[in-house]
Amino acid sequence: MTTHIFRTLLMYFFIYFTIRIMGKREIGKLSLFDFVISIMIAELAVFVVEDMKEPLLDGILPMVTLVILQIIIAKISLKNRRLRLLFDGKPTVLISNGKIHRDAMKKQRYNLDDLMLQIRQKDIDNIADVEFAILETTGQLTVLSKDSKSAEESSYESSLARRKSRVYSRRKILVPAGKLTHQGLPVPLIMDGRVQDENLHLIKKTRFWLKNQILAKGASDFKDVFLCSIDHNNHIYIDLKEKVSGEPVK
Repeated sequence: MTTHIFRTLLMYFFIYFTIRIMGKREIGKLSLFDFVISIMIAELAVFVVEDMKEPLLDGILPMVTLVILQIIIAKISLKNRRLRLLFDGKPTVLISNGKIHRDAMKKQRYNLDDLMLQIRQKDIDNIADVEFAILETTGQLTVLSKDSKSAEESSYESSLARRKSRVYSRRKILVPAGKLTHQGLPVPLIMDGRVQDENLHLIKKTRFWLKNQILAKGASDFKDVFLCSIDHNNHIYIDLKEKVSGEPVK
């Protein structure tokens, strides 16, 4: 029992100082290379704690080797961009000027639901309002809005919108036929070439109406559309699939 406690405490302080030596960069963000190194160190620490028959050096030496390797590569990467790109990769542009780059999303295995979730978390309602969406090497999505308002104004307006939506949700509103019954976020009408019939019913529109909208933008079939959405101002956003030239609609 005493040996287990000793080894556990030893590994705790060893990994703590190891992370300090590797730098604060490891705590703030993890590239693919950093992630692999961290996982291997954690696995070796478990090996040292669980296997009491093996000497401590059999686990500590590989951990020290990994730390030295990481430090050396990090030092070289500071001066060598090619090596840095080899180990860390490079950012990928998923949206530019409101246009979704479907090839880039497919290459990064980034689906449409994840993209829209990340954009909503940045307090942006519509993809058409995105100037750039960049998938960083750490897996985080950086979103730059076309809106030039300050962050405080955007935060203030979003809080007002949330308050209004709560008020609307508490009372029954009679909406004339053909008008939208939702507030705030755009409603997806087509996703990955599939018509969202429930949302069409929500806005009191038909497939015939939707077909005319996409025909006007050069798509001959619903399957040609990657994403189509409509906001509370009846502004329609359409992003077409490969080999079909389309632009965001406002």
